[in-house]
Amino acid sequence: MLSMRRGAVSLMVALAAAGPGLVPGPAAPAPARTPVVFVHGYNADPGVWGRMREDFKASGYTDADLFSWGYDTSQSVNEVLSGRFAAYVEQVRARTGAARVDVVAHSFGSLVTRWYVKYGGGSTATVGHWVSLAGPNHGTSTAWACALWSQACRDMTPGSYVQKQLAEGDETPGAVQYATWWSNCDEVVNPDSSVPLTGAVNNAAGCLKHNDLLGDDAVSRGVRAFLTG
Repeated sequence: MLSMRRGAVSLMVALAAAGPGLVPGPAAPAPARTPVVFVHGYNADPGVWGRMREDFKASGYTDADLFSWGYDTSQSVNEVLSGRFAAYVEQVRARTGAARVDVVAHSFGSLVTRWYVKYGGGSTATVGHWVSLAGPNHGTSTAWACALWSQACRDMTPGSYVQKQLAEGDETPGAVQYATWWSNCDEVVNPDSSVPLTGAVNNAAGCLKHNDLLGDDAVSRGVRAFLTG
């Protein structure tokens, strides 16, 4: 009995170590819709997805289909965060019974999730669609302002180790379907051309501020159409 209790405690500790996640529960049958995991950007939290989650629910998704991952945005893309995201994806798959998830990321979240897709197995087995809203996919010069004290900001600077590794070879590997949305009025991602990726469906969102892509009706419709098309 003691060994069984220790096993249960070990499972709870492992899930807690993976960062903010889901309470363990019984596996579910495969869902009618592919679950969507929303990933916020630098110095933000899952609350930024409120408007888009409501749009998804109005179009037929349920709360059981929608997940928002929260994480410490000051940490490293490749050394810490992509692994924690991988653990969260596994929790979502176990909870929903889904073979794959769709990922919708904003800003810095694009780098974390891209690293997982490219180097963590997402491109071969666990991600169906990947969406980047205003992602600094080739770096942004504004990240130099916080690079002195933040590893995440250093990862976002042009020419960083993370940027070089993500750009190496195929930018959109595997069977995943990729899409980006970029704005020509983005005050955070500079240059604007940092967002589009070779091999992705790259969409111009018009003149929107960096965070306005999260609540824009046209962007939201486009993302939903891409995921279900």
